[in-house]
Amino acid sequence: MDTSKMPLTLILVTYTVGDVTGDGVEDYIYITALQKEHSPYLYHITLFVQDGLTGAVTRTVLPESQGYDPSVFLGDFTGNQVKDIFISVATGGSGAIYNHYVYQYTSSMPQLIFNSAVYNEQYQYEVTYQDNYKVAFLSKYNGMYYVIDISTRDPSYLNEIYDSNGVLKQPISGFVNPLSGMYPVDFDYNGVYELLGFQRIAGRYNADALGYVNNVVGWKNNQFILQNQYLDIFGSNE
Repeated sequence: MDTSKMPLTLILVTYTVGDVTGDGVEDYIYITALQKEHSPYLYHITLFVQDGLTGAVTRTVLPESQGYDPSVFLGDFTGNQVKDIFISVATGGSGAIYNHYVYQYTSSMPQLIFNSAVYNEQYQYEVTYQDNYKVAFLSKYNGMYYVIDISTRDPSYLNEIYDSNGVLKQPISGFVNPLSGMYPVDFDYNGVYELLGFQRIAGRYNADALGYVNNVVGWKNNQFILQNQYLDIFGSNE
C-alpha cells in the first residue's frame, strides 16, 4: 500500500496540567501532531500552552517536529520555583535516538532553554582501540580520559582485531551515538531537576556496544552546564 499520499489527521498526542506561567494557576499543556492512518509516525509535532488564568494559547512547533511517542514532563529545571516543560520524542532510528527539549515560559511565550541537537554538537568524544585489549575514551568537552578493558570479550571478536601478542592488526576508531535518553532527576532533593543523559559508546559498528557515557547537566548562569560525568561498562561472568 502506498502511504505517501494518505491524508494527515490532527491528533492530540498527550497533555498534562501544571503551573508553568508562575501565577499560581494551573495551565494546560498539550502536544499535538499530524498522523497518517495505520502509521505511528508523527509529523508537525507541536506544543500548545493554555494560560489557566487568561485562557491565552501559545503554539510552538518543535525544532525537530517528526518522530514517535512524544512525552511531556513538568518540573523546575532553573530554580525559580516555576515548572518548566520537558519534552522527549523518539526518532525511530536504529540507535534508539531521542530528541529532547526544555521550554521555560517567559514573556508570555515558551522559550527553548535546552535542545538535544545543540547538546550533541557540544559534547564530542574520541574512541580509539589500543594494544593489549584496551579502548581509550576521550571526552573532548572536559578533557576527561577513560580506558575500557575489553579483554573479556569473546575470543573470536578479539582475534579479528588483535594478533597473538595483543597488538592491533590495524587502527580502529569507534564512535558515540547521539542521546539515546535524557531523564529529569533531582539528585540533591532540592526541588530542582538536573538532566541525566545516556549515550551509547560503539566500537566497530553500532551493535558493538562498549558501554555508555552518562552526563549530568544542571542549570547555572542561564545555561545547562556539565556537573558530573560517568562511564558505564558491561560486566563479565568470568
